[in-house]
Amino acid sequence: MTGIVDYNAGNLKSVETALRFLQVDFFISCHPGDFKKADRLIFPGVGDAQAAMKILSSNGLGETITGFYREGKPVLGICLGCQIIFTHSEEGDTACLDLIQGEVIRFPAVPGYKVPHMGWNQVIHLNRHPVFRNIPDNSSFYFVHSYFPKPDNNSCIAGETEYSVRFSSAVGKNNLIAVQFHPEKSGKNGLTLLSNFLKWKGGQ
Repeated sequence: MTGIVDYNAGNLKSVETALRFLQVDFFISCHPGDFKKADRLIFPGVGDAQAAMKILSSNGLGETITGFYREGKPVLGICLGCQIIFTHSEEGDTACLDLIQGEVIRFPAVPGYKVPHMGWNQVIHLNRHPVFRNIPDNSSFYFVHSYFPKPDNNSCIAGETEYSVRFSSAVGKNNLIAVQFHPEKSGKNGLTLLSNFLKWKGGQ
């Protein structure tokens, strides 16, 4: 059973629609106790890191996500869920979950590049993570974000994308994989990634 974390960070409907299309059993909840019945977890979200961390800290869901990861169960972070797994975000000078060490930084101001980065862009595979199985290198996915993760250790980078700078668009550590793009809004390739995650046992 797949649990989807609801922490008022939006975008749950598109994730729900994608999982219904894939015909898998899942539930959406904002109650930490409900996730005891889950064998894998999806941690989506759009919006502000500081506001999201306040919610996660106040209702116990932050501890739930951390505990789930430490138990070795597969975890997928999407967009904001890819950012607040890191140590710290520049957005609101926010301390995050620290599941992967590193910073989340804002795109630099570069002429010709609007922020937020919005639309389709290619993902360059690094280390061929299992969630990219049957997805060609340089395939396009849908992005909407102003900040991106910068891991302390480059060995956790599973994918990179170029937009004014080359940035980490997919990161993985043990049973955790997180993507800056939205697989649930990325057509066939996004559905393939979600399907791969739902079969993934954790690790490479």
